[in-house]
Amino acid sequence: MGFERREVPRYKVNLPVRWEGRRAARDGTITDISIGGCFVLTDDLIDRGDPVKIELLLPAGVLTLWGQIIYTAEEIGFGVRFSHSNPEAERRKLEMLIRAEALRLEKKGQK
Repeated sequence: MGFERREVPRYKVNLPVRWEGRRAARDGTITDISIGGCFVLTDDLIDRGDPVKIELLLPAGVLTLWGQIIYTAEEIGFGVRFSHSNPEAERRKLEMLIRAEALRLEKKGQK
């Protein structure tokens, strides 16, 4: 069994996203998310350490967050750590999204 390095739980999701890095901008899917970061499933890679803009395309509107690439999975996607300097309003939207996902999964009996 591997050692879990994450400080906060992540929740499995299937959320459409647009991301923009230094060299590319693409669509993708967020497959797991937490208050601290997410994994973006996408057909293009970005370099570890690069800044990235993430736009979650939600029914209630777009949630825009900035972060840094902390790892890449070749031809699969990348992991993002959200920046602590994201605007307070966007952080609150993210917190609401995380709470909603936690409740949804709790009702389904999974995490």
